[in-house]
Amino acid sequence: MSARAGEARTEAAGTPSRGVLVTGSSRGVGAATARAFAARGDRVVVHYHGSEDLARDVLGSLPGEGHGLVQADLGDPAAVERLAAEAVGVLGRVDVLVNNAAMIVAPEEGRGRRGTHPLEETSYPDWVAVWERTLATNLLGPAHLIWQVARHMIDVPAAEGLPAGRIVDVGSRGAYRGEPDIPAYGASKAGLHALGQSMAVRLAPHGIAVLGVAPGFIATEMAGYALAGDQGEAVRAQSPFHRVATPEEIADAVVALADPWSHWASGAVLDFNGASHLR
Repeated sequence: MSARAGEARTEAAGTPSRGVLVTGSSRGVGAATARAFAARGDRVVVHYHGSEDLARDVLGSLPGEGHGLVQADLGDPAAVERLAAEAVGVLGRVDVLVNNAAMIVAPEEGRGRRGTHPLEETSYPDWVAVWERTLATNLLGPAHLIWQVARHMIDVPAAEGLPAGRIVDVGSRGAYRGEPDIPAYGASKAGLHALGQSMAVRLAPHGIAVLGVAPGFIATEMAGYALAGDQGEAVRAQSPFHRVATPEEIADAVVALADPWSHWASGAVLDFNGASHLR
């Protein structure tokens, strides 16, 4: 496949299609993001870890052609290297990387719902295990994937009319507000935002912009536990709009941040939480 495969198909308006890799795109925000890029005429690699059936459903729902499916455990550096290579094999060139995949340790492996691990109630072995697994997937995985994809963006020229590259990190409001019940998750997202800002400076001379979005609660399976009953009412009340975000709203923000105009916003992290947390 040509290194300039982005020239092979264009939207009706004549804008070259891009090759887009969206991690964690078998459900939730990742699935909505994959569909949003495909709807604008881009070719998308759907990445998943364990939910193959869901990922195939997302792949089948994408309009257009040239899409692909890749499995990888982001906590495994060798799997990350393979993921990048297979994405290039499908797309010819990765023009946009969306670091969306994240995990919260399952409840049975932590304490209580959503894998909470409050310091006072968590044994030291459990504490260590939660931190190691969370950081491996949520921070080290994106760091390794940025190395793979950014080096590829530098080495392989973009199609005519496209910028050298865009990287968008999906972080969290919790990186700034704090997550006392799931501190490993909050810290991993704070690290992701810091990583993105460091890479924004490093990659700017190559024409690659790196941006982040920090959502609050989103109506996804991951947040479902917090959106039911009285607790859900309290969560929705955190925003003056009295609701939480939809996956499609986050996806639209990611697509906007990845647009060619976004280079001057490189290094920025967009607070996207319905005014539920202001900095």
